[in-house]
Amino acid sequence: MFDPPPETQWNILSLGAGVQSSCLALMAAQGDIGPMPDFAVFADTQAEPDSVYDWLDWLEGELPFPVYRVTKGSLTADSLKVRYATAKSKKGAGNTYIKRMIPTFGKMPSGEVVAAMGRTCTADYKIAPIYKLMREKCGIHRGQNDATVTQWVGISLDEIQRMKHPPKKWLQNRWPLIEQKMTRGACLEWMGKNGYPQPPRSACVYCPFHSDTEWRRLRDNEPREFEKAIAFDSLLRRAYKQHDDTTIMEVYLHRSCKPLSEVDFDNDQDRGQQVWDFNAECDGMCGI
Repeated sequence: MFDPPPETQWNILSLGAGVQSSCLALMAAQGDIGPMPDFAVFADTQAEPDSVYDWLDWLEGELPFPVYRVTKGSLTADSLKVRYATAKSKKGAGNTYIKRMIPTFGKMPSGEVVAAMGRTCTADYKIAPIYKLMREKCGIHRGQNDATVTQWVGISLDEIQRMKHPPKKWLQNRWPLIEQKMTRGACLEWMGKNGYPQPPRSACVYCPFHSDTEWRRLRDNEPREFEKAIAFDSLLRRAYKQHDDTTIMEVYLHRSCKPLSEVDFDNDQDRGQQVWDFNAECDGMCGI
């Protein structure tokens, strides 16, 4: 269906520490997919569940190539930070604002729900730190127009619509799981057959791209992480009010525009309300 791109000097695995990228890393380690990556890189938003960090600790010990962890900082803290505009800002000196980083739902006084898709979390907290490390490790020079780096991305066949070519001329993407016609289910099957445990779900605990099924799984199986999401949901509304108490739209993580603590994920009235999932996350770098 898709052939590998031309070979380059460097092969780098973008490791999200979820099912697909973990399977891809272990397949490379066993020689099922080649060539062997020079290294893998995990971009840490500092908002993943503990299960992902524990899994990553284990996974590093299974791989024959190094794994580098990079971070821009805490997505949680930065998303709640009230900022003060400078004289050079279009917002006007002295005014406060909150930089929109994650996608949210907003509820107008009329009751209308507005889906605010504008976000920078993936670009700023995943893609940018990964590119920075690649430039440093692979000796990319300013203005380089030839592709010397191939980035392996763990998108599976059932998420083929998330494939996206990178904006950098020195970089090309490769999707080995799609080359192998492997779905997410096939990744789990491969790992089971090869004696590996099942990876956790990789995503920030409060990501609005969670489906209702994922919110329910988090609530039932990782209650500590679900409580973190509830707290963040509440703090986000408080932060918006703090910077401007005249704000007419309240923001929520769930499409129902209810506080996460009040959403009944077992009730049909609330279930099915969440219209996003990772198929809508068009950067193709989250949830893998």
